[in-house]
Amino acid sequence: MHLDGKEFILIGTAHVSKQSAEQVKEVIEAERPDSVCIELDEQRYQSITEGNAWRDMDIFKVIKEKKATLLLINLAISSFQKRMAKQFGIQPGQEMIQGIESAKEIGADLVLADRNIQITFSRIWQNVGLWGKAKLLVQLIFSIFDKESISEEELEKMKSQDMLDTVLHDFTVHFPKLKTPLIDERDQYLSQKIREAPGKKIVAVLGAAHVPGITKEIEKEHDVERLSQVPPKSKAPKIIAWTIPILILSIIAYTFYTNPSAGLEQTLSWVLWNGSLSAIGTAIALGHPLAILTAFIAAPITSLDPITAAGWFAGFVQAYFRRPNVADFESLSEDVQSVKGFWSNKVTRILLVVVFSNLGSSLGTFIGGADVVRLFIESL
Repeated sequence: MHLDGKEFILIGTAHVSKQSAEQVKEVIEAERPDSVCIELDEQRYQSITEGNAWRDMDIFKVIKEKKATLLLINLAISSFQKRMAKQFGIQPGQEMIQGIESAKEIGADLVLADRNIQITFSRIWQNVGLWGKAKLLVQLIFSIFDKESISEEELEKMKSQDMLDTVLHDFTVHFPKLKTPLIDERDQYLSQKIREAPGKKIVAVLGAAHVPGITKEIEKEHDVERLSQVPPKSKAPKIIAWTIPILILSIIAYTFYTNPSAGLEQTLSWVLWNGSLSAIGTAIALGHPLAILTAFIAAPITSLDPITAAGWFAGFVQAYFRRPNVADFESLSEDVQSVKGFWSNKVTRILLVVVFSNLGSSLGTFIGGADVVRLFIESL
């Protein structure tokens, strides 16, 4: 297609097809474009080109910046890709690697045209609500356990889907709103980056699922900065997050004033439900004994403070006593292919400690809070 004096050649590829890589090589060598745009962001580009990128990860920084859940989601998707690659002898993203190599061979500018994957996940995260977040996280974690082989029919279907959409397909059925940040917004972002690519002839290497949308969107101007923003969080969750602890503390304080024994019972119930369930979550993640103890002590307190979380403290303790070494980071890409690997690798175990401890604490807050209310009513 031609637009504003430029020629755009869109190659609709399959992320799981060897033929796509060959097609990319042939088109770029034949057309010799000024720029080659690929459907990668900086983070995914580095993970493809730098095999040892994991070595530079600061696990303490990941926990501190509240990125443990997002990193675990990334690793769950990586697990899916690795399993698929192992079954079919296919390297996911092979066509993107070919695009990078071919661009270098002919001296074309390489444009990383996709939106940052963390921004995409953040925009997805804010579109699904509290229960949706829990279901999404559970589904992705359980995908680690899924050992079922992928059929040839499913593989063919994947060839016309976006990789992220493939992994989240079942979830998008129940949450149609996910299509907006996952596909539509990325179509707009990709089309704008392709339009802005330097030179008169541009080849774009894209997942086949994006080609129809980009063909339509490339004729329009899109605000890349707006599409790159993480939308402001709704005030409702924050209000609820502060209302629950204030309500719980008020009920316990009033009960202590009117019936000290009932107030003590409420306090014990709150501590035991929160602490026990958070500790159980940490134990399921095979956390260090002191991390389990930390989760038990921290959960009843952090559940009353929306700014902190039990998983952070448990994760820090786990990281301190079971600090990952270079070998753990180097074997990460292999370990995520199995359940045993997820639980044995020190990096992923820390992430599991953070996530499972927080899930246990959240469950303990609901159950413990309900029991506090029950005891309050009975004491009236």
